[in-house]
Amino acid sequence: MSSFDLSRRSLLGGSAAIGATLAFAGLAEAQNASGTMTVGVPATLTTLDPANANDTLSQSVARLLLEGLLGFDKDMKVIPLLAESYEASEDAKEFTFHLRKGIKFQDGTPFDASAVKVNFERVADPSNHLKRQSLLATLDHVEVVDPYTAKCVLRQPFGAFIPTIAHPALQLLSPAALKKYGAQIGRNPVGTGPFRFVRWSPDTLEVAAHPNYWQKGLPHMKSVTVRSNPEDGPRIAMLQAGEAQFIYPVPAPMVKLVQNSPKLALVDDPSIIVNYVAMNVTKKPYSDLRVRQALNHAIDKQAFIKIVFNGYAKPLLSAQPPKVTFYAEQPAYDYDPKKARALLAAAGYKDGFETTIWASTQTQSIQAMQFIQQQFAAVGIKVNVVPLESGVLDSRIWSVQKAEDSKLELYYGGWSSSTGDADWALRPLFWSKGGPPTLYNVGYYSNPDVDRDLEGALQTADPAKRGTLYADAQKRIVADAAWVFLVVQDVLAGRDKRLADAWRLPDGGLLVDAARMT
Repeated sequence: MSSFDLSRRSLLGGSAAIGATLAFAGLAEAQNASGTMTVGVPATLTTLDPANANDTLSQSVARLLLEGLLGFDKDMKVIPLLAESYEASEDAKEFTFHLRKGIKFQDGTPFDASAVKVNFERVADPSNHLKRQSLLATLDHVEVVDPYTAKCVLRQPFGAFIPTIAHPALQLLSPAALKKYGAQIGRNPVGTGPFRFVRWSPDTLEVAAHPNYWQKGLPHMKSVTVRSNPEDGPRIAMLQAGEAQFIYPVPAPMVKLVQNSPKLALVDDPSIIVNYVAMNVTKKPYSDLRVRQALNHAIDKQAFIKIVFNGYAKPLLSAQPPKVTFYAEQPAYDYDPKKARALLAAAGYKDGFETTIWASTQTQSIQAMQFIQQQFAAVGIKVNVVPLESGVLDSRIWSVQKAEDSKLELYYGGWSSSTGDADWALRPLFWSKGGPPTLYNVGYYSNPDVDRDLEGALQTADPAKRGTLYADAQKRIVADAAWVFLVVQDVLAGRDKRLADAWRLPDGGLLVDAARMT
């Protein structure tokens, strides 16, 4: 057995450890008496059952109420939460977690190995039809070794299991609450987190400090309100008026409204959110490598960043972003319309062709498609821009059972690896077995060598071996021009200057459970 102890890391992003000193705890208790915070977000929550949520927002807001065995700090480094340490077998098929003692869920149910078993086996069971079942698809069962030791036994090796366990979808719910509420647990969440659920209306979630939270001195706030508003202007206005202390995102064109206020601060950090154009490689003309290469050379990435993201992005130089583990930078496809036209001619498309691109109806997505339309027109490709409402877009992509039935030609989208690991950055998007509705390989890209890399990297927990395989996969994916590789976004948010320890994570999620007013 190989043992990897997780050092105690701060959730606050500073130098303090998880357990506060008595002096700090006294200060926190004083702040608890009156501290409140409102967070403005761009969409409504879908559920507070993170295992049944596909959106980063709902999963990250659940951090106020729930916790996992492991979690992430502000830089998405794995940290211990309800587990103190773990051991991994050499074959990456058994992972044993040693749990913290004396913790209870907010309804008084003890947190122990049995609770881990109930939660993980619930997610892993396909008959429960939970949206994040794929995260634990390799789990066979959880063995309760003793009350504070839980062993996860997998059906096959899965070297990315530890960062996967830190994914917010695998935060734990009270077994008693799961039994009581059943399918309604998403509206009645009970966890071990710093806040307890109060109420949730269509656009507002209210939570209050959990008085018996196990991390002494936390939370600092008496209550937190999460308010949803899809309109950028009103969300900025909430922050300017002091009605919210933290909002995201701040659209790039509105950055100066935050920067010009003496009471506000801009949060601008690198993300792990990539934007790309997927091409359906099972259909002409995208089955031809030369066409895919041509489309990469036809896009001026720097102009795309300036026009679509107002400068708040970086070129995507691999199949995954730099802040994800095992990143390997690749040679860029330089902006070269002449080369693009030559490649198209060599592929038999001297006069270009006509195609259609899909994306969501978000303003930025429409701007991106329009920019792509103009760039491709310059090399003879006519692009029909089709923004689709989320329900329609989902139906067109995810209701397809076989690649040959897909109507998709081009798709502008984004992806965030919410495990922070190369597995979840690459396998859902480039594994030949990961086409809809199984995973997110919407262009049906397939390369047997990439498959061997992605599958081989899951056969071991050895970082060196995994890194070598993921580097090879990235090299092959970029050489295959599997996407039109565009950008890595910056994560932008706005905050009251008095607010500390509130973060927007690199995956676009929130970490505000330890926020405080200074």
